[in-house]
Amino acid sequence: MSTPAIDPATSQVWLVGGGIASMAAAVFLIRDAGVPAHHIHILEELGLEGGALDGGLSPVQAGYVTRGGRMLEEEAYQTLWNLLESIPSLEDPNISVRQETVEFNDRVRTEDHARLIDSDHRILDAAVYGFNAHDRLDLLRLMATTEHSLGARRIDEMFSEHFFTTNFWQMWRTTFAFQNWHSAIELKRYFRRFIQEFSRIHTLSGVRRTKYNQYDSLIKPLQRWILARGVDVRFANKVTDVDFDQADAARRRATRLHVKTRDGDSIIALGDNDVAMITLGSITADSRYAGNDTVPELIRDRRDGAWSLWDGIARKARDFGRPNTFYGNIDENKWESFTLTMHGDRLLKRIVEFSNNEPGTGALMTFVKSGWLMSIVVPYQPHFVGMPKDTYTLWGYGLFIDDKGNYVQKPMAECTGREILTELIHQLGFADILDEVLATTDVTTVMMPYASALFSRRIPEDRPLVIPQGAANFAFLGQFVELPEDTVFTVEYSVHCAMQAAYRLFNVNKPIPPIYLGILDPKVGLQALESAFK
Repeated sequence: MSTPAIDPATSQVWLVGGGIASMAAAVFLIRDAGVPAHHIHILEELGLEGGALDGGLSPVQAGYVTRGGRMLEEEAYQTLWNLLESIPSLEDPNISVRQETVEFNDRVRTEDHARLIDSDHRILDAAVYGFNAHDRLDLLRLMATTEHSLGARRIDEMFSEHFFTTNFWQMWRTTFAFQNWHSAIELKRYFRRFIQEFSRIHTLSGVRRTKYNQYDSLIKPLQRWILARGVDVRFANKVTDVDFDQADAARRRATRLHVKTRDGDSIIALGDNDVAMITLGSITADSRYAGNDTVPELIRDRRDGAWSLWDGIARKARDFGRPNTFYGNIDENKWESFTLTMHGDRLLKRIVEFSNNEPGTGALMTFVKSGWLMSIVVPYQPHFVGMPKDTYTLWGYGLFIDDKGNYVQKPMAECTGREILTELIHQLGFADILDEVLATTDVTTVMMPYASALFSRRIPEDRPLVIPQGAANFAFLGQFVELPEDTVFTVEYSVHCAMQAAYRLFNVNKPIPPIYLGILDPKVGLQALESAFK
């Protein structure tokens, strides 16, 4: 093994942000790089770890809430599975979280029977993708165009109007939360990375799920593992700035962290052998919650510290990224989610009967004529650890939140939880049980200004490398760094960049799993081609 550039035995490692990227980095540093756990420090502005992978009691009323969930995938998530193989399950410490997830998905298989719902409450034949010859040529043209040539082009610059009316696009866009005006580069990456989903996007049978929500199933076991080994986790620690010494371009160093705590401002000086790994940006920054009879506020002035930190860092070097590219147009990237807490199973049973899917076996149900482009998913129950008996949850979101509903004649962004539930019940065609459902359901809504900011139109320089040129003791983490060919808005992306940072800064002599590109598998490519002619 080569001599590490940084001595792991004496290095103090400072992880800025407590999301999945920092937590994964902590595991890799301990497990693979040999850094003593008590030398690793996580600085988190909030009062809990997990970042966007949250889930728990509603902060505004009775019930539960998740802001969102990330799709997991068997073939494409190699660094995530590598991580979870080392983490014991909370419920059975004799098996790993990875094994628990595999066993759960062997038992509860996804095979969606109601992927698309029409305006007359009719389940569409989603296996008919609806492409014409022009659509197929446009798909091939996008796949053949280099990222350099695509630049900051929009998705809707690459396809005719017909493409956006196809069943395929309704399914693809709602599975991954693409808007027509988002980055063509990001869509191309998704096609290359997840082309194996082309032939099964109508059933989402390739999706893998955790036993509970992703906070209970992923974050809690990771947190227990990290804390049991002595990692120093500091909540209510907001890093406001980072100083760098860049006099020598071949050996650029992070030198100081500026931190705001309840006790005031402080500075953490980095020694010659110390390391900083800094999470940039946040898709859940400035999230706001509301309940049955309230409307969530849309924050536009970046009150959360994640964006201001990156703003300050970006001013210090041209290759530290351009955060304004991602936070600069809230109206192109915001969306709203909602979680139903059902005290009784009347609605749940009706959905099961309608969709022919037991909880956890379906996937997204999208109402294609919905003014809000509303989608819902019924997870396996119970979805939260310790849920009371006869309590159930359902999650959904809307992409067109500034448009009026079909039944509630208001933009989704201006609706209370009960109004959103009313729209949903009418979309399902269950008006006969509306009063009962309203009386027995609590709705928590979440407004997220930057939910799809990852897909903003960009050029390569807008996202910094995980380890910028000449960086001797620092790395950037999270969804807004650049990993060539990989796809943002996935748990895999955050874990992948964490592994890159830990292995490269500490010269870990282990291979980093290659990025799975389904397009390179001839069998997968043939299946995708066949599906394009459905």
